[in-house]
Order: sequence, then C-alpha cells, then structure tokens
Amino acid sequence: MDFHELEAFVVLARTLHFAKTAHIIHSSPSALSRLLGRLEDELGASLLDRGKRRVQLTEPGQAFLEFAQESLRRRDELHLRLSSQDGQLRGTLRVFASVTACYSILPPLVEAISQAHPHVRLSVDTGDPADAEQAMHEERVDLALGALPVSGLPDLDCFAVQHSPLVFVASRNGPFGQLDFKSTLSLAALPLILPRKGLARDRLEQWLRSHKVRPQISAETAGNEAVLALARLGLGLGLVPRIVLENSPFAEGLVVYNAGQDLGEYTIGFMLGQANTGNTGLLQALRQLLQSVYPAGNWMKE
Repeated sequence: MDFHELEAFVVLARTLHFAKTAHIIHSSPSALSRLLGRLEDELGASLLDRGKRRVQLTEPGQAFLEFAQESLRRRDELHLRLSSQDGQLRGTLRVFASVTACYSILPPLVEAISQAHPHVRLSVDTGDPADAEQAMHEERVDLALGALPVSGLPDLDCFAVQHSPLVFVASRNGPFGQLDFKSTLSLAALPLILPRKGLARDRLEQWLRSHKVRPQISAETAGNEAVLALARLGLGLGLVPRIVLENSPFAEGLVVYNAGQDLGEYTIGFMLGQANTGNTGLLQALRQLLQSVYPAGNWMKE
C-alpha cells in the first residue's frame, strides 16, 4: 500500500460513498473499488460492509482508518520537519471552512501565509461550520474555522476573530415578510428553517426549552447558506448568523428579524491543535500569523 491509497481510504471512510469519493480524489468509482480490493487483499480483511442500503466501516475498517490517519499525519510532520531546516516551512496546510468564511474571513490569512511561507500549499475543505470541530478531532485538517462556544474547547486552541448576532430571516415578498416580530416568543406560531446541528441550533433549542415553546419546523438543512436559500423560497423563518446574511447573494430578497439578546452572539474563530500534539513549527507559525492578521482577535484560553 502507498500514501495515495491511504488518502483515498480516509476520504472513502468519511463519505461512505464511492461516487463522491471518486470525484474528490479525481478518480472513477470502478478504480476506487479496485483500490479498496487491493487493500483488503493485502490486509486479509474486509474494510467496508457494502450493503444494499448503505456502506459502513467494518471493525477492521475502523482500525485501518486509525492507522491510515496516523500514518498520513506522521508523514506530513516528517516532511515539514525535514524540509524546514532552512527556516522555510514546506508541505500542505489543510484547512476547513464554510463557503461564507472562505470569502469573508479567510482571505487575509491565506494572503499572509503565501507571503510568509511561499512553499506551503493550502488545501481547503468546505462544509458546514458545525463540522469544523469534528474535522479537527479526526485529524483531517490542521486548521478549522467555525463557531466557537463561549468557553472555548478543552483540547483545541481557539482564536476568536469575529462576533455576529443570530438573526431570523424571511423572504421579503413571501408570507412572512411583514411580521410584527416583537420578541422571540413569536416563534411559537411561525414555521422555522433550522440548521440540523451546530451552535445556532443548540442555542435556539435551549431557549425554546426554557420558555416552553414548541417550534414548528418546516425544514432542516446543513449549512447556513442553505438556510438562506430556503428562507428566500418563503418556507418560513431561517436562523443564521448576521455575517452570513451580509455576505450572501440572497440578502437583497430577505427581511431581517432581530433576536435581541435572547440567543446571544455567534463567535467565529479558528481551531488548531495544541503545542503538545506535534507539528510545532507549523503551529507556531499559525499562531503568529493569526495574531498579526487579526489584531482584534483573542485566544479563548491559553
């Protein structure tokens, strides 16, 4: 087996979908299937259970996934350590961020990295910001940008760069475009479009429970941009951080209802591994760049 096969298996274990994985690794489903067969033959074990309804990892598959992730991590650490002896970092920096973050928060950091460390290549994985912490814990990325809890995260260093209130939005010309929305208590009689998971969903559910309000959920989706798209269709009130609305092409057709202090602020920031996890040179460089690029930011714990 080689690193290419390990990388392909890690992606397949994440998606559990042959066509999606083949697209990501620029291959074909048939070639990916052959690659998996070679791995299984070499290991003498079945790595995936390919049932009629879904694909899932077997117990040997989970063990091999952990081996593959650790092998790739140690390869990257070794490459950075050996190639940075001249004072220049080299290698690939893996970043996770939402689409909104890619064009609203990330650009100045990317520019600073390219200037300070021109031999570092960026690999950006986009997705739901609610998945940022998991991406870090699974060691799929070195740096992630997402929503941060007030107290930070116990096993990751968190650097907050921006705060944004949570707001409700609806289609200006739809049935919910001219509401007398005086307080969040109005939610009891209104259909909601919510993210399936994440900080915004958690905050709202906590508020609903404390006020004994039973919501009407008309749609659930992954990612804030999708919430805006469904709100623009007139399906109900969508819950998003204001920063997403301010950077969205859908903003012109939406009306905003403020939640006030009921749901608090949405803290956006970076997550990175702590110094005792390895990759010391990379982590030090990132910490310095974050502080210089976002001077108003702050470390949530030291």
